[in-house]
Amino acid sequence: MSEWKDCKLEDVLLFGNGKVRPKDGGDIPIYGGNGILDYGDSYNYKDETIIIGRVGAYCGAVYYENRPVWISDNALSAKPTDNNSAKFLYYLLKNINLNQFAEGSSHPLVTQTLLNSIDVQVPISLPEQRAIAGVISSLDDKIDLLHRQNKTLEAMAEALFRQWFVEGANENWQEKPLSSVANFLNGLACQKFPPKNDIEKLPVLKIRELTSGITETSDCATSDIPSEYIVETGDVIFAWSASLMVKIWDGERCVLNQHLFKVTSKDYPKWFYLMWCSYHLAEFIAISQSHATTMGHIKRSDLDKALVLVPTDMELKYMTDIIQPLIEKQIYNTKQLKTLKHLRYRLLPKLMSGEVRVTN
Repeated sequence: MSEWKDCKLEDVLLFGNGKVRPKDGGDIPIYGGNGILDYGDSYNYKDETIIIGRVGAYCGAVYYENRPVWISDNALSAKPTDNNSAKFLYYLLKNINLNQFAEGSSHPLVTQTLLNSIDVQVPISLPEQRAIAGVISSLDDKIDLLHRQNKTLEAMAEALFRQWFVEGANENWQEKPLSSVANFLNGLACQKFPPKNDIEKLPVLKIRELTSGITETSDCATSDIPSEYIVETGDVIFAWSASLMVKIWDGERCVLNQHLFKVTSKDYPKWFYLMWCSYHLAEFIAISQSHATTMGHIKRSDLDKALVLVPTDMELKYMTDIIQPLIEKQIYNTKQLKTLKHLRYRLLPKLMSGEVRVTN
């Protein structure tokens, strides 16, 4: 069995301060505490480097690069000492959550002195460090690939939609209100449907969860509600209040809260009403912002006024055969992403603590 050692971060990493950022212009990334700020033509670190947010809201954020970079003065650098893997130590820092060690509450700060003093446990063997980093890195690469695939698929679908309905629209196609091609089901006031017990319950999908996903702090409601208010992965959700957005839900099974529509249709394919909702979104946002309220919103009458071009049944089938696979592939990728992210979340702390060992 491999050996692990107890040590301080200063035993495995050499920390350094960033410098005032140079002028923009070039292809070398300039890093701050919140990631890449811009690009310049000079660097102050090269090869494998860990970047750590030093101050403020992004205090303790951690990034990894293996190319020349400029690290600005609101970030710190970290380089591995001899016989240690930079990629392993990057994941170690991510797992530690450096923000918890920050000094100060109103303006948190991490310093080299503070980082040097943190106790850690690492494998003595460099090959084992690299093997552990390789497992997590392969998951990260797959997650990144799926994200990029989904962006490409989304761009392809948008390009096809624009080609058919904006640039090449047929003047003989029928115009219908958006509200007539899809059903917009408003969610429940979920506080009126509390869980009956710890088993028959589901998380509540609110605008916050639509943006950031379900978390341990998400509210729960009883699962004993009409099935139409249950949201599954792949459903189209439209936030009609506050932060207006339309997206395919990529999270777990949950309950639809008020201020959200679940959009469905018995007569038209998912891509059709999804793309038309997205097409009118900028208009809906403008309407929402024009309302003199603390929380802008749209009304069902706005859905009635938003017009949709409806092609013939034969043309719609032709379009569906082309574009629906793009949407289905996005949903499939999203389900894979959910599985991989959960695996990574569970695996990272076990690998970093030595609870799960990797042979090398």
